[in-house]
Amino acid sequence: MTQIFNDHGEAVPVTVIEAGPCYVTQVKTLEQDSYRAVQLGFEEVKPQRLSGGEKGHLAHGDLPTLRHLREFELRDEEIEEGQQVLVDIFEVGDWVDVVGTSKGRGFAGVVKRYGFGGGPKTHGQSDRQRAPGSIGACAYPGRVWKGKRMPGRMGGVRVTAQNLRVELVDPERNLLAVRGSVPGAKGGLLMVKQARKSAELAKQRGE
Repeated sequence: MTQIFNDHGEAVPVTVIEAGPCYVTQVKTLEQDSYRAVQLGFEEVKPQRLSGGEKGHLAHGDLPTLRHLREFELRDEEIEEGQQVLVDIFEVGDWVDVVGTSKGRGFAGVVKRYGFGGGPKTHGQSDRQRAPGSIGACAYPGRVWKGKRMPGRMGGVRVTAQNLRVELVDPERNLLAVRGSVPGAKGGLLMVKQARKSAELAKQRGE
């Protein structure tokens, strides 16, 4: 993360994302696949980094060896296999959703994981300050309800940061800056998509 200054002199916190170049590795159609989608590939690597199946999948389109393949919903745009998708498809002011894998926090207690207040710090307690407290009832139901918030593995899951505004587009370096933070650690893989709750997308859908 960093900050940039807008036209009004305000400091805007942004996250800089390397968004491309991506390649269209497959186009799925209603006739052949029963739905419309486009598969994009990102990050060129040495051929020995890929399996035989991955290299065979990319070979038919005369594509470079790409490490990451992800599928996106395709609407009315005409797109062909082998085509490059660059950061210039975004414009300043667009609203996007960013999907990534959150940082893994390991095994965490309820205070860190869910923000519980913990027990009282007085009255002689010695080891109950960060404990979850009571988790069940009496004779009924006689068990712990499913979904009870308890200690466990925290982080390392798919997270979507919704409605982030595009603040900067740098086509020369394939950089995209969005307002606020995005899921995951530095160097993580992200999917940047048009915001599902944006007014522009609602107009396209006729909502």
